[in-house]
Amino acid sequence: MKSDAPRPSPPPPTSAPPDELLRMVRGWQESRIVLSAIELDVFSAVGPGATATDIARRLGLDPRGADILLHALAALGLLEKLGDTFRNGALADRHLRAGGSHDVRAALGHQVDLWYRWTHLSEVVRTGRPAPRAEHESGGESFIAAMHMNASARAPKVVAALGLAGMRRALDLGGGSGAYAIALARAVPGLHVDVVDTPGVVPLTRRYVSEAGLEDRITAREGDLLVGEYGHGYDLALLSAVCHMLGRDENESLIHRAARALGPGGRLVIQDFVLDPDRTSPRPAAVFAVNMLVNTTAGNNYTEADYFGWMHAAGLSDLRRVALEEPTTLLVGRQD
Repeated sequence: MKSDAPRPSPPPPTSAPPDELLRMVRGWQESRIVLSAIELDVFSAVGPGATATDIARRLGLDPRGADILLHALAALGLLEKLGDTFRNGALADRHLRAGGSHDVRAALGHQVDLWYRWTHLSEVVRTGRPAPRAEHESGGESFIAAMHMNASARAPKVVAALGLAGMRRALDLGGGSGAYAIALARAVPGLHVDVVDTPGVVPLTRRYVSEAGLEDRITAREGDLLVGEYGHGYDLALLSAVCHMLGRDENESLIHRAARALGPGGRLVIQDFVLDPDRTSPRPAAVFAVNMLVNTTAGNNYTEADYFGWMHAAGLSDLRRVALEEPTTLLVGRQD
């Protein structure tokens, strides 16, 4: 029988919590300062130098709010303060302002979206349902920009680790911006890559491929990864950062159909976070699994045994793990 009696209050602390615990609990504060500055486009408004009053007027901000935020950004090293004037530090000048030499504002906008969703984590754990989307979210273009930023740096390392000489046809399932397809095409002369993704993503894929000047060797086409066939006779099928978005049954089906798309001797390559058997490490993989809880209906991170089980059931052999720099791993299987 449920009691209506009030719960007793916890006893008062007898000492301050350790710094390690406080750092974990308070870690969100600096992140939120930077994300708000990106959301408000503070670094573009700073220009070559401006006072807090100038910046507040340019962006329509509360003067007190702008003043406190700007001083905090200076404390973090993203802004520099000279007298009453703020200017971008080197990092912000390169990455966080319009016209910066490596402007990543669009990609980091995805982190602003994730912030909103992660505020619902407690309710997600209670219900098992993903977090709602905010009306103000930046949308799919920001997500693809974020994935392109990450993949562009990693793709050449993945390609170099595989040894792809002599391949003629490759299939990139859920290829997003086409960053891996671009790296494959650049590394293997004569290789043609088909990228399959959703109708909302394919126009963005084509844009990135066009910017790379590889329209003649990379074809982006619409498809549903969860149903149907992907074609036949490929030398390589790539699933990069796809499986963590799906549940176990979906992954088993996906890997079976990807394997059927391979010709004899073709290889299936999976790149993803791979958990150790006890699922508590590596730490980035365990934490990223929470991101899948927040954002998907069935997604998770999986162990090597999970992946190799699905690959073996799909008829693949010569299963092996290829080490990469953390946080992700390559798992490879061959079609007989």
